[in-house]
Amino acid sequence: MRRTIAMVAACLLAAVTLAPGGATARAPRDVDTEQAMSAGFQVAKKSNGKNRSASAKPAGVNPYLALLPDPAAADLSGWDWHLAAMGKERAAVRDSQRKALAAAPILVDEDEPAGIRGSNDTPATAQRVAGFGTNSGQNPKARVLGALSPEAVTADEVEATAEDDGSITLAGETGIGETRAGIRTSATVGDGPHGSAGTGSGDFDVYKVTAQAGESLTVDIDTPAGSNLDSILLLLDAEGELLATADDTANSFDSLLTFQVTETGDYYVFVTGFLTLPNDPFDSGSGTGAESEGPYDVTILVGEADVDYFAVRLRKGDVLGASVSGGASLLGVYDTVPRLVQGSTQDLTAIFPANTPLPGGGNAVVDHVAESTGWHYLAVTSGSGRYDVTVEAYRPALETEAPPVQTLFLDFDGARLNTAIFGGPGVRTLSPLSAFLGRWGLTRADEDEVIDAVLATVEENIKTDLVASGLNGRFRIQIKNSRDHRDTFGQANVSRIVVGGTIDESGVPTIGIAQTIDPGNFATEETALVLLDVLSDPAGDDASLNTYITPASDKVAFVGRALGNVVSHEAGHFFGDWHVDQFNDIPNLMDQGGNFPVMFAVGPDGVGGTADDIDVDFGEDAFNPGEGFTGTEDTLSRIVFGVTR
Repeated sequence: MRRTIAMVAACLLAAVTLAPGGATARAPRDVDTEQAMSAGFQVAKKSNGKNRSASAKPAGVNPYLALLPDPAAADLSGWDWHLAAMGKERAAVRDSQRKALAAAPILVDEDEPAGIRGSNDTPATAQRVAGFGTNSGQNPKARVLGALSPEAVTADEVEATAEDDGSITLAGETGIGETRAGIRTSATVGDGPHGSAGTGSGDFDVYKVTAQAGESLTVDIDTPAGSNLDSILLLLDAEGELLATADDTANSFDSLLTFQVTETGDYYVFVTGFLTLPNDPFDSGSGTGAESEGPYDVTILVGEADVDYFAVRLRKGDVLGASVSGGASLLGVYDTVPRLVQGSTQDLTAIFPANTPLPGGGNAVVDHVAESTGWHYLAVTSGSGRYDVTVEAYRPALETEAPPVQTLFLDFDGARLNTAIFGGPGVRTLSPLSAFLGRWGLTRADEDEVIDAVLATVEENIKTDLVASGLNGRFRIQIKNSRDHRDTFGQANVSRIVVGGTIDESGVPTIGIAQTIDPGNFATEETALVLLDVLSDPAGDDASLNTYITPASDKVAFVGRALGNVVSHEAGHFFGDWHVDQFNDIPNLMDQGGNFPVMFAVGPDGVGGTADDIDVDFGEDAFNPGEGFTGTEDTLSRIVFGVTR
C-alpha cells in the first residue's frame, strides 16, 4: 500500500506550505514533526529495514486504533505492510465462507469501450448501476468490470541532471509538457553538495514538469539491487506549496506517486530519502539532514488520465463497501453533492471486526455511511487495463424489525481483561479511576463529581449532538456506568470502555485504544481502553492534563471534560470513525494524537477548566494525511446511523 496524498479527478486538495517551524522535543531528527506528519510522512524510524516481511507484526500498538502519547513514534509504514497482508488473508477467508451461500451479484460491464476515455469521467456522466440497493426487490451486491485506458505515453531515456539540482530554482529541465511526454533516467540521492559527504543537510534531486489541467502525472521510483535508498517523493507547485507526497508502495520501500492535475502550470518533483524534507524548497541547502541515500531509477510520465465513475443509489444510513482489484489502484466514493468522502489506495479492512460484511482484499478499499438518500458515486482510477470492483451495501446492524438497544458501558472500577485484543500480553488487571485522582490534585471525595463530568461530556458528544444534527431516527443507544449500574458487559449489545489502568498494567503503550473500527456498528460487543498514567503525569508533557492545570482551573470540570472527550474518541472508533487531521484548524473528537490541547478542550488561554474552554465535537473534517485516505469524513453521521434505527 502507499500512503500518499493523491487526488481523484474533480476533487480538490488543500496545499501545505513547506516552511520552517518549531520542532518538538520528541522529534528523533532535525525534522519539524508537525510539518512531516501534516505532509503524510511518518517520523519514526521504519521497522526491520528494507528486508522486512509484510506479514511481520511491527512494534507498538496499531496506530489506526490508538490515541498515542506520541504519534510521531508510530511506525505507520510497518503497520501498513502488516495490515495489507492481514487484509488479504481476511478477504480469502471471507470469500471461502460465503461462496456457497452468497446470492449472485449484479454483473455490470462498463459501457465505455476499452481504449476510449471521456464518456464516464465525471459524476455527471457516471454509468448507473441499475437494480442495486438495499430496498426490497433490489440487489445489494454488484460486480463492476471495466478497463482504464489512460493516454499511452513513452518515456525517453535521458541523462541525469548535473548537481546542484536540489531546489525549485535549480530544478532539472525534463522537457515534459514541451518537447516530450515522459522521461526515464538514473541518478543518485546523496551525490550532491548537501549529501552526507557534503554539508549533510540532505540531497534533493528536483525535476521540472509542465502539465495541463486534466492530465495525470506519474512518478515511479525503482531502486537497483544493492541500493540503500528508501525513497520519498514530494510534488510542489511553482509557488513552493506541497501538493502531494508518496512513500512506500505495497511491497517495497520504493515510491509511486500519481497526481491528477487540475491547473495548467509548472510542477516540481523532489526525489530524496526518508526522511529528508526541505525547510525552504527554493534553497537546496535547507534540508533536515542527510538520511537514506543511494542510486535509483525514475520514470516520470504526463498524459491524459482515465477515470471511470459509476453511480449507485443509496438510502440514508446505507453502509457501503467497495474493493477494486486488477489494473486500478485508487477508489473514491462521493456523496450526493457530489463531494469526495473517501479516497483510498489501500486495504485496511483487517481493522474491521470479524463479523463485518464489508468487502476487502483488493488494491484499494473504501467504506461509506450514506448521510442522505440519492445517487452516490464510485470513481476508479490510477492504473491501466482491466479491473474488477466489488460493491456491497448493508443496513446498520441495529436496524431490525425488533431493534436491540446498544449499551455503552463506562467502567471506572478497574477491570481484569485480556489485553491481547489490543496486541497486549494477555490477561491483566487495571487499577480504577480513583487511584489516579491524587495525581491531578483531587481526592476520593471528588470522584463522583469527576464521573458526573465524564458522563455529561460523553452524553453530549454521543447523544445530544446526534439529536441536534437532525440525522437521527430512533436512538438505540444508552450510556451506563459502573458507579450507577450493574456491569452487564458480556451480554448482548453491550460495548465497554475501561477508564483506568496504566501502560505497565496493561502492557499496551498508549493513552486510548479501541478493539476495531466498525462502520455500521456490526459488532455491538467490543472493548476500548482509556489508560490514565500518561494523562496524569507531572506537568510538562503535552499529553498530561497537569500541563494545563493552574490555580485558575476548575480541576474537576477540566479532568471530567478531557476524559469524556478521550472516551468519546475511542467510542467513535468502534462506531465506525477513522482518525482525522489533528493539525488543521478544525477541532474534532477524532483528531489523531499530537494536538492534545484541542482533544482536552483547552481554550485560547492555554489553561484547562476556565471560561474559554472549547466544545470539541464530532463533525466534518479531512482524514488524517498520514493514514492513507483523502476526502472529508463526517465523524458525526457515521456514528449516527450506527446507533439509530
